[in-house]
Amino acid sequence: MTTNNDPYSEIRPYHDDEIPAAIERLINDDEFISAILHHRFENHAPWFKAIMSPLVKVYLKFKWSKLNSVEAIQLEVKKYLDKTLASTTQGVTYSGLEKLDKETAYLFVSNHRDIAMDPALVNYGLHMSHHRTVRIAIGDNLLKKPCATELMRLNKSFIVKRAIKAPREMMKALGTLSSYIKHSLDTGHSVWIAQREGRAKDGNDYTDPAILKMFHVEGRKQKMAFGDYMKTLKIVPVSIAYENDPCDVAKARELFEKATHGSYEKGEFEDIESIIQGIIGEKGRVHVAFGDVIDADYEDADQLAKEIDRQIHLHYKLFPINLLAAGDTSVDDAVKAKLQAKLEQLPQEAHQYLVDSYANPVHNQAQP
Repeated sequence: MTTNNDPYSEIRPYHDDEIPAAIERLINDDEFISAILHHRFENHAPWFKAIMSPLVKVYLKFKWSKLNSVEAIQLEVKKYLDKTLASTTQGVTYSGLEKLDKETAYLFVSNHRDIAMDPALVNYGLHMSHHRTVRIAIGDNLLKKPCATELMRLNKSFIVKRAIKAPREMMKALGTLSSYIKHSLDTGHSVWIAQREGRAKDGNDYTDPAILKMFHVEGRKQKMAFGDYMKTLKIVPVSIAYENDPCDVAKARELFEKATHGSYEKGEFEDIESIIQGIIGEKGRVHVAFGDVIDADYEDADQLAKEIDRQIHLHYKLFPINLLAAGDTSVDDAVKAKLQAKLEQLPQEAHQYLVDSYANPVHNQAQP
């Protein structure tokens, strides 16, 4: 159970013995139940949802009664993911997994296109290749609802506190996060983290050096030089490419609004809607490329960020829509029609934002 002796109790995923109580809290969370009812019975009358509410609780109690370990939850998630990938993709392929040692814990630093699917796809590939699944870093901006926190911590996610503004509190939170990542790796648990805060809505995958400096907070405490400490983390860059991004039109619209009005006001449930759209939306082909373990000596965060970016750009799988967006008109007419259909959902002035989101991976790969 969570105790005062556990320095990570506020941010870490749940342990096996905490899972039944967390599931109980979820089932009794009216907001969680109404979210399920809204999603499942969207077109039904409110009275119907009111009748269904206690039935959904009983059903979940029965369905989840056997979920009493992290492993059991992971297998349940895998069943759901099997169905999701079968219905929303034209196949997921992997490369580079054969280079990884099954007994070693790695720090996977990945490009970030989709809130839920990016780490899910990394985990799926690892699980199918008989590697242990990762612990997932997730920003507290996505955890405004208690039920979201419960769901994420049940599924091996740990919390990155971004909302803190007071400098002293922020430094404390960074120290705990940095220490937790090292503790996870030292105890045989691989970690997934995005290369920067927020999704790359413009298709430009670049690592924020601040993330790498955060890794080193624990290294500084141990009085280890940046380069030496980074080698102990066994960082592996990961490049995730979706042939079709289900949130591409929404991302282009947001970028256009920001450029035109200087800001973009998110709706209350926009992050949740993005998560759902990313999961249930059509993705075409998907490729996840695991790069090489970074074991060279990098003096500082900027140098290391460049190496992570180099590998992510190099291994990014380019699809015909990327080539078309970058100016190659020799692609299939069906691809041209698909891109055109996307553009028609946007005002003319916003077209370039969508085109760039598919073209930028091509430009980045072409750079030396």
